[in-house]
Amino acid sequence: MSISRKEFIGASGALLATFSGCASSKSSEPEKKVRIQGFDEEVAQYLTNDNRIWQPFSDKKVRVGIAGEGICDFGSAFGYQDHPNVEVVACAELDSNKLKVLQQRVRAKRAYKSCEDMIKAEAKAGTMDAVYIATDAVSHIRLAIMALEHGMHVTSAVPAFFGKDQLQEIPKLIEAAKRSGKIYMMNETTAFRPQCYAMRKLYKAGYLGEITYSEGEYFHPSSNNLASKGIGSYGGWRTGMPPQYYPTHSNGYYTCVTHKRFTEVTCRGVASLKHVYTKGNRYNNPYGSEYAMMKCEDGSSARMLVAWDTPSYGAEAGRIWGQKGCFVPESTGYKDLAHWSPNDKSYSTVLSSGYNGWFMDEVKKMDLTMPPLPKAMQKARYANHHGGSHGYLTDDFIRAILLKDHKVCCDLICALNTTIAGVYAHMSAMKDGEILKIPSVV
Repeated sequence: MSISRKEFIGASGALLATFSGCASSKSSEPEKKVRIQGFDEEVAQYLTNDNRIWQPFSDKKVRVGIAGEGICDFGSAFGYQDHPNVEVVACAELDSNKLKVLQQRVRAKRAYKSCEDMIKAEAKAGTMDAVYIATDAVSHIRLAIMALEHGMHVTSAVPAFFGKDQLQEIPKLIEAAKRSGKIYMMNETTAFRPQCYAMRKLYKAGYLGEITYSEGEYFHPSSNNLASKGIGSYGGWRTGMPPQYYPTHSNGYYTCVTHKRFTEVTCRGVASLKHVYTKGNRYNNPYGSEYAMMKCEDGSSARMLVAWDTPSYGAEAGRIWGQKGCFVPESTGYKDLAHWSPNDKSYSTVLSSGYNGWFMDEVKKMDLTMPPLPKAMQKARYANHHGGSHGYLTDDFIRAILLKDHKVCCDLICALNTTIAGVYAHMSAMKDGEILKIPSVV
């Protein structure tokens, strides 16, 4: 189902009428020991201990600006400052203290008080080729459109847009990207977690066959304190947020493997015990966990969940089944679920088939190991974040800018398909699990 901008806005508006990444560090105060999912992983050491040599692919440099450091130190955590083909020319942050930190970490020549100021000034001077937007989720799509309109390549933190109120911005983003001819990419960490990378290689090689079922899950319990507001955020955008407004770390286990989309959804929300849901919030959202069942473009089914308040081991994990074989890291705990590694023999993986061993024999011929990164990126403080995916996302973006035959994994359409399914999942949850059609973005 593909609809025009007018039809898209109209269809979304009819549904909406039935309802009443980390931000800049000018935020509501987080509690002292809030666990930030994905930033405390210590199981990707095979990346930092990799002795293979990264091969240069260009002698050119991309001039990059970075916007946002915030509570999560997100602007500096993707390694642009350590990539041989990048020159960080500028940075921006609303908080003056964090701006100084960000500028020092990324070694930027110029610093700005806002992303808007940076885009305008650098575009006027013709001194910036691309921008990494690591600001609050609410501002992602607006800033991405602005940067594209100023002739810059864009990579954005997740999600691509935020919630039902921004559905009408989707056609504007698509049009801005088309007019500019520049690359848009979403920094979906799932895409370059080792398990998702392996799934994608197996799928593209045909070893899984047609997909029959997939799962993705994002358990992010930040505190057992019922009065906790969780991680701080600029303007409080995270407080009481519908879980499926932040769906990419689960949905990516289908979209970033197949590059297909979800077409229908039914979702159940579970009433929360936490005060940010029971005592009301700006989203009128009572749910701290939302569990979605999706129909997929290829006819398969998917279970995709996001859980903020469910006591759990915490994980961003996924599994996939096909007609010929499956990829299912053994479910023995947080480490195995989220951080499978093809060259760590302590991890067991189920790769099964009813084809008399054909699948296993063929898979053994494949190299599922993540490729090497520049040594400075592998040894940096951020190397383990989100399963070691950060550096790969940066390298993916820079390669696409410099190499004509390279396409980013999570491009514009993949980013929008990954995000929009979650928004409609929350709509379904608020309508007692009603099955909703998910509109195509193209």
